[in-house]
Amino acid sequence: MKNISFSLIAIMLVFASCKKKEEQAPPQGPAPFPVRTISVQDAVVYQEYSANLEGQHNVEIRPKVNGYIQKIYVDEGQVVKKGQLLFKLETQTLNQDASAAKASVQAAQVEVDRLKPLVDRKIISVVQLETAKAKLAQAKSTYGSIAANIGYGTIVSPVSGVIGGLPFREGSLVSATSEVPLTTVSDTKIVRAYFSMNEKQLLFFNKTFKGATTAEKLKAAPPVSLILVDNTEYDQKGKIATMNGLVDPATGNTQFRADFNNPQGILRSGSTGIIRLPIEQKNVMLVPQNAIFEVQGKQTLYIVEKGNKVKSTIVETNGTSGLDFIVTSGLKDGDVVVVEGASKLKDDMEITPQPVKDPAVETAETKNTTAKK
Repeated sequence: MKNISFSLIAIMLVFASCKKKEEQAPPQGPAPFPVRTISVQDAVVYQEYSANLEGQHNVEIRPKVNGYIQKIYVDEGQVVKKGQLLFKLETQTLNQDASAAKASVQAAQVEVDRLKPLVDRKIISVVQLETAKAKLAQAKSTYGSIAANIGYGTIVSPVSGVIGGLPFREGSLVSATSEVPLTTVSDTKIVRAYFSMNEKQLLFFNKTFKGATTAEKLKAAPPVSLILVDNTEYDQKGKIATMNGLVDPATGNTQFRADFNNPQGILRSGSTGIIRLPIEQKNVMLVPQNAIFEVQGKQTLYIVEKGNKVKSTIVETNGTSGLDFIVTSGLKDGDVVVVEGASKLKDDMEITPQPVKDPAVETAETKNTTAKK
């Protein structure tokens, strides 16, 4: 019995030892890595620029005369029409001045009427009459100027738009020379986005879009998008309308303006955003950004060669298109690159390639299949 027991224990120990060795045995064969076959295709690159938004008409309302604000007829954010009454300034003092000036006009007219028959009868010289007429003209001019100033006390909107802030209240004394305007009226049916390009970006713009004149280059430029402060894209496309003909020597920048329709009033004057300019590039190669890593400042990726062995290769890129880098050198059409897990690789390491499709190619194939159906 003892011999049988010892035999059973020995068999169990051997079995357990073999099982442990099987569990500790390393997996057989090269490790799998996702790869993509690179093909030459067209891509859209987006260049982005910070922008300041202003209404098509952004008019500061200022008084032409000094006076106290007697009445404010609008409120902040109110939509007004051209010619609508905004402010009324107190003009009592001017009314008194106007009454005095009108009396001077009447007195001067009486003097002219008195002297005219005397001149006709040659009792007095013509010079006296002409002097009286000059005084009459001067009196009329003074009265007209005061009357105009009284009219300036009634302030109306020069454009249709939205009222901005109201820094003054009724009873405040305002001046024609004040730095702060009474308010601002912004016509935001069309909003203008102002942005700048540096000299390098401007040169690229001029080379990319054909035309002998600025107007032709702007016409050739595609519609642009506006990214709002919440990182959403505005639902209306804009068009670059103007480009400054000079480079600012202080900053090295050139200002551009893009116009956007604003039918729902979403955009407001004074806001900010980002202009996104799409530029189509022909015959380029797209590589997932995850596939490229930096070694001593050089952009590098792994290419799968014969025998499924990988080799690191230095590439050059020119911007991004979606989640891909645009590779301009270092690859050729048909190369197979490792798209994930590059940190686990080293040169001449053998892998098991797991092909993944290029989304752009897959989309094109889907469209062709749908079209055939």
